[in-house]
Amino acid sequence: MASAAEQMASNLSWGAFGKATELRQRILFTIGLLIVYRIGTYIPVPGIDAQELRAFFDQAAAGLGGVLNMFTGGAISRMGIFALGIMPYISASIIVQLLAAMYPPLQQLKKEGEQGRKKINQYTRYGTVFLATFQAYGLAVSLEAGDLATDPGWYFRAATVITLVGGTMFLMWLGEQITARGIGNGISLIIFVGIIAEIPAALAQFFESGRTGALSTPVILGVIVMLLATLTFVVFMERSLRKIHIQYPRRQAGMKVYEGGSSHLPIKVNPAGVIPAIFASSLLLLPTTIATFSQSQSGPVMATILAYFGPGQPLYLAFFAGMIIFFTFFYTFNVSFKPEDVAENLKNQNGFVPGIRPGKKTEEYLEYVVTRVLVLGSAYLALVCLLPEMVRAELAITAYFGGTSILIIVSVGMDTVQQIQSHLLAHQYEGLIEKSQLRGRRRGGKTGKKAPARR
Repeated sequence: MASAAEQMASNLSWGAFGKATELRQRILFTIGLLIVYRIGTYIPVPGIDAQELRAFFDQAAAGLGGVLNMFTGGAISRMGIFALGIMPYISASIIVQLLAAMYPPLQQLKKEGEQGRKKINQYTRYGTVFLATFQAYGLAVSLEAGDLATDPGWYFRAATVITLVGGTMFLMWLGEQITARGIGNGISLIIFVGIIAEIPAALAQFFESGRTGALSTPVILGVIVMLLATLTFVVFMERSLRKIHIQYPRRQAGMKVYEGGSSHLPIKVNPAGVIPAIFASSLLLLPTTIATFSQSQSGPVMATILAYFGPGQPLYLAFFAGMIIFFTFFYTFNVSFKPEDVAENLKNQNGFVPGIRPGKKTEEYLEYVVTRVLVLGSAYLALVCLLPEMVRAELAITAYFGGTSILIIVSVGMDTVQQIQSHLLAHQYEGLIEKSQLRGRRRGGKTGKKAPARR
């Protein structure tokens, strides 16, 4: 039996979308900022040898260079002002969230509500500046070492650091503006649009390799089948839920008695969404960004990193899977689903799980259920990210056909569509309330004329 919200969602139409003025403004605002982001990926950093850079990325497209290019929306292959992408901000967020879970002063800040959240966001921005500066300087030195700079020296390094750090901070601001005044999660949408914008070129390159004979027809068909199967599996798993039955007792308010009801608490198989895959990829790309550009003149340490942490290597896959599983549990219990908060809210609303006492016992039960669900959810994330990654590394095809890119596209797309539907549902509810109020006023006005005056 469909709920009222589900029935209304099925009746949504383009007419309802046209009447939702606020939603239309939010979507246009989001699209405008994303266009600004895409324009910035084509503005180059001064002092770069474009021909040498293009030749370098043609060789590195199947390795870590392709992964870096995917997460920066192609900006790093053109060495645009957004070449670092949003990854320094994500890395800083990981560090601050880990510290907030272990460091008592930051734990106290998390409990201070809105003021504490603003303070933690400020620390995250400071961390972003530090990481972006470190990566930008290392990237400038690596570009000089790889003979990709037209005029190497301190002027080139300073210009590169200022440009790249400024580009990252501007991207961070864009993401926050989209989240606050647009539709969807701004940071995820920036990565999503960067991947989507480069997919046509990746497909053209993929079919071109088949035309030239680098890949056989059965391999091309097998890759397409694998992509479609992965896409279907991700959609199925992202919509999967574990429902916990919630009971509400009969209650009395004044002279009225309200009958008890029942509902359910939905727990997604993957409550953390695409965040674990992005976090894990960010940590993998952090030490190898510099090594990728300086591989021709790298020392033994950097050579070892490239040898063991390259795409498809056992240590790369093991570290990737471990980080995905860790961040799935960490992000779920610290951000997306906190059992203690859910149990407290149920207790305040007089709701309870049948057979479970409210309060501490409900919290323990929710933690037990969510932990079991996350075993399946984290295994699903690791499987989706690793299997296409191994096939991609074996066939030396573009990184846009990896499991991480598919997961980001599906998860961010579904989340954005759900937010649009939520805004449309809210607009329909507001319209129904306004109509009922107008009808009430009309009826009240008619009866008011006919009713005798009371003294």
